[in-house]
Amino acid sequence: MSRTSVTSTLRHLPLRPMALAAAAALLAGCSLIPAYERPAAPVAPQWPATAGALPEGGTAAADLPWQDFVQDAQLRQLVGLALANNRDLRVAVQNIEAARAQYQIRRADQVPNFNATAGFSRSAPSALAAFGAPRVSQAYSVGVAMASWEIDFFGRVDALKEQALAQYLATEEARKSAQISLVANVASAWLTLKTDTELLALAERTLGTRQQTLQLTKLRFDNGASSALDLRQAESLSATAAATRAQQQRLRAQDINLLTLLVGQAIPESLIPPVPAVQTPLPSNDASQPTPPVQPAADLPGFAQVPAGLPSDLLLRRPDVRAAEEQLIAANANIGAARAAFFPRISLTASLGQSSRELDNLFQASGRAWAFAPSLVLPIFDFGRNQANLDAARAQREIAVASYEKAIQTAFREVADALAGRATLADQYGALQAQAEADRDRFRLSDLRYRNGVSSYLDLLDAQRSLFTTEQTLAQVRLQQRANDVLLYKALGGGWTEPPAPAAAAAAPASQ
Repeated sequence: MSRTSVTSTLRHLPLRPMALAAAAALLAGCSLIPAYERPAAPVAPQWPATAGALPEGGTAAADLPWQDFVQDAQLRQLVGLALANNRDLRVAVQNIEAARAQYQIRRADQVPNFNATAGFSRSAPSALAAFGAPRVSQAYSVGVAMASWEIDFFGRVDALKEQALAQYLATEEARKSAQISLVANVASAWLTLKTDTELLALAERTLGTRQQTLQLTKLRFDNGASSALDLRQAESLSATAAATRAQQQRLRAQDINLLTLLVGQAIPESLIPPVPAVQTPLPSNDASQPTPPVQPAADLPGFAQVPAGLPSDLLLRRPDVRAAEEQLIAANANIGAARAAFFPRISLTASLGQSSRELDNLFQASGRAWAFAPSLVLPIFDFGRNQANLDAARAQREIAVASYEKAIQTAFREVADALAGRATLADQYGALQAQAEADRDRFRLSDLRYRNGVSSYLDLLDAQRSLFTTEQTLAQVRLQQRANDVLLYKALGGGWTEPPAPAAAAAAPASQ
């Protein structure tokens, strides 16, 4: 929702009778709020040359619902659960309600506030010695009173209202940013969990392979065909694989805990990726049955590609940039309120009702009573307090300008980094796939040569280490590639829009 539509909605909320609002508008005077000018974006008009080519056309990230961006059914369910149960998002929603209420309070200050009043008093003057007992008097009153209402000739109340409105809109944009971050964090945590699950399976397969090699080496050592050095090296490799498996088990458990926190509830078992079963053949001294190499892991779920657009689009697409601009508008409006403090403040208090000494005669025509008490306060000498408040307001505006420009620069850098990652991670992943294929074949040949006594155990040892390292790196780069897609979607302001509501099923037959 745009600033114009939100402002229009808030301004049409039922608050006071329209006649009072019209009277307040007639009494209101000029505004001392400085004219707002959006600062120039302190970034280049184009993305860096290292960003790489992106698909042309398509739906912009900010217009692409996360349901269309996420192409994995399980991940879509997790994101939906997180949006419904995440506590940080609930706090952001309640912050919007608090800011909206504060805006309504400021808006109510522009119109008079009427209250029904009723009173009763008894008093005794000084004792009259001539008559003995003191004389007691009493009075009853009822009516309608208007409390001290400031007539906003110089726009102080209106400036405070505009400040509250901008802060409300900034809070709304902050909620959108919170939703974007939540969608991206759930997707990233899911990808990390999938990767750590695959790495755990890789560690278990590697451990089984190395245990098989250790048993074969022990058989060869017992028969005098292998040295004690080969046996110790096989034991070291097996222990290293066992330590790596324990590490991956811990990381996977921590990934599930993080995902549970983001989702806000216990994750259903059907949405937790299971560890693939590992089948390791029994050790054999037959050279014709070599140890099978590690098989490549399954690919991670993909995401829809989005165009980058121009850097200037970030000013309109990123909720955090829009929130920083609303804070700048609020600081600009606060200067108007600080300027108005130098001018007279006119307040009006009035009441109309009935008054009588007797309760039975309270509502008679002769008992009418009214009061009209305008007041004017003009600051003369305040030891520089108003000037200091104005200087502080101007300093806050400069801080808001710097924060707004920093938000733009941060957004530009995040998008540029994600584009650079998209341009290079695919090439890196392709090269690692080729390396992994070569290392798998090298391990197979080294195992055959070792079993047939052609090469030393050191060749097999080096092949095992190289294959294990390459498989780990391949899985991590695959994670970086998918996570980079999520980061690009987030950096471009995607994740807060919802898909359009489907048309009613009965509309088509009715129109026909």
